[in-house]
Amino acid sequence: MSRRLGMFNNVSLDGYFTDAEGDMSFAKPQGHDEEHLEFIRQNARGGSVLVFGRVTYEMMASFWPTDMAKQMMPEVAKTMNESPKIVFSRTLKTADWAGTTLLSGDPATEIARLKKEDGPDMTVLGSGRIAAQLAQAGLFDEIGLMVIPVVLGQGRTLFEGVTGRPRLKLKEARPFRSGNVYLTYQ
Repeated sequence: MSRRLGMFNNVSLDGYFTDAEGDMSFAKPQGHDEEHLEFIRQNARGGSVLVFGRVTYEMMASFWPTDMAKQMMPEVAKTMNESPKIVFSRTLKTADWAGTTLLSGDPATEIARLKKEDGPDMTVLGSGRIAAQLAQAGLFDEIGLMVIPVVLGQGRTLFEGVTGRPRLKLKEARPFRSGNVYLTYQ
């Protein structure tokens, strides 16, 4: 049985996953939405290898191991800290966040190789450049997008540079009281 590759990312209503300055804070919950928090808790149970590019890895590694993260979202922090992780980087010399493997090769080549091996499924979080490379190579089995009802006007699209207009099949659409909509594609 081959490993599966998934992705989870937040995107604005106009299709950006970061604003023009690279900030992703638009995705932070606006007010209390218990339904959305429960969705996050349920999906943070682990079991998947987390895949990052350097920028997202450094952002995540600077937050999830902290006491603040453990107090704010204990279940998510536990999963993030205990899950095995892969970071793709040609500049990092070490990756000190617990359970991290540093890879410097081509992400599409490495992930294609890993998908053929036995092991847990893999999930890309953030990491727009890596996500685009893996999408271009046709390696995703499932793509999860949380659409946040905000218009950024400009920023970075998640699939920058992807050609060929790959078609995806909608598997699930789940609206939340907050106005967020979670879309799962195969």
